[in-house]
Amino acid sequence: DEDYIDLSEPQYFLLTGEWTKRYGYARLVDGRLERLLYEDGNVGRLTKAKEADVYLYVVQDFDDSPDYFVAGPNLRDGRQISRTNPFQNDYLWGRSELIEYQNTWGERLQGALFYPADYEPGRQYPMIVYIYEIRSQSVHSYSVPSNRSAYNTAVWTSQGYFVLQPDIVYRDRNPGLSAVEAIVPAVQTVLATGMVDSARIGLTGHSWGGYQTAFAVTQTDLFAAAVAGAPLTNLVSMYLSVYWNTGSTDARIFEISQGRMEVPFWEDIDAYIANSPVFHVENLRTPLLVAHGDEDGAVDFNQGVEYYNAARRAAKDFVLLVYEGENHGNAQKANQIDYHTRVNEWFGHYLKGEPDPGWIGEGVSFLDQEEAKKTDEDEGA
Repeated sequence: DEDYIDLSEPQYFLLTGEWTKRYGYARLVDGRLERLLYEDGNVGRLTKAKEADVYLYVVQDFDDSPDYFVAGPNLRDGRQISRTNPFQNDYLWGRSELIEYQNTWGERLQGALFYPADYEPGRQYPMIVYIYEIRSQSVHSYSVPSNRSAYNTAVWTSQGYFVLQPDIVYRDRNPGLSAVEAIVPAVQTVLATGMVDSARIGLTGHSWGGYQTAFAVTQTDLFAAAVAGAPLTNLVSMYLSVYWNTGSTDARIFEISQGRMEVPFWEDIDAYIANSPVFHVENLRTPLLVAHGDEDGAVDFNQGVEYYNAARRAAKDFVLLVYEGENHGNAQKANQIDYHTRVNEWFGHYLKGEPDPGWIGEGVSFLDQEEAKKTDEDEGA
C-alpha cells in the first residue's frame, strides 16, 4: 500500500509558543483548526492506537520527569498512566523559568534559567552558562542526572548552581562576535536580579558551543572559568581541514552552513581572524579547560592543539584534556565519567573555592598518564 495522508480524516498538529514555550496539539477537521491541548510544559510524542480511537502523549518539565497520558480524540482530560522517578520527591530539585533580554543590536531574545536545588531567596549563588545557538526551548526539558554527562543541568543545579541557557542569533561573517553580543546581555539580565554572584560565573559549551566559549573568553572578563568541548579555534585552518565523519570539506561549514562566513577566507581574511579564538589569545584572562578527542572527525583535533600551543606560549591559564581514541564526543564510559568529573572539579575550584584536585594546577605528567593507562589495562584484563 502506498503511504498517503487521508485529508478526510482529522489531522493533528503540534503547537509550540514561540515566546511562551508552551506546547500542545490542535486538530484540523473540515478545514477548521481546533486547539485541544496547550500546556505550560513540554508535550509531545502523540501516538494513536492502531485499532481504537485512543491517543497517547508525553508530558514533562524540568522538575517533572516524562510521563505518559492517555486520552480520547479530543485529548482533553488525559489520564496519567505512568509515574516515573517517584523517588524524586525525596530530593531537592530546581525549577526553571524564561528570561527575556536584548542583544547589543536590539533583537529580542530569551533564555532558560534553572534554579539551584537548594535555592533560598536573599542568597547569591554561582552560575554556569551553557551555550549553543537557540537554547530557551530547554526550559521545560527534563534532565536526568548522570555522571556520564559532562554538561548536565540537573547535576549542576543539585550542586548549588544557577544554570543559564541563552539564545544566540548571528550577524553574517561575525559568528563569534555575535555570540558575545548575546551572551553578555543575557548574563547581565540575570545579574540584575541579585540572585547570582558576579564573581562566580562559568561558561561552557561543546562543538559550536565550545567554539563560542573559546572565543567569548578572549572578548570579556565576565567569566571566572570556562570549559570548551571540541572547539573550533582557528577558522582559517579549520576551513582547510576535512570533516572526516563524512569525508566532506570543512569549507562548506563556513560558506553555507553554521559558520555563517559566506565566503572563503581569502576574500575576507579580517572577518576570519576577528572571529578566531587563537588570534586573540593575548586577551585570554579566564582559566580555560579544553577537551578534545584525538580522533575527532567533526572538529579536527589540531584545533585544540593550536589553541593550547598558543595559550602555553602566551603563559595563559589553560588546560587541554586529550581523550585517546574518541571522536567528537566521548563514547567510552571511563572517559565520559572522567570528563564529567573534571568539568565539575574545574567549576568547583574556580566558582566555589573548592581545593585544587591536583591536575588543575600541576597537570599530569606523561609518565603518570602511562602508568594510569597500564593500571586500567591490567584491571580490564
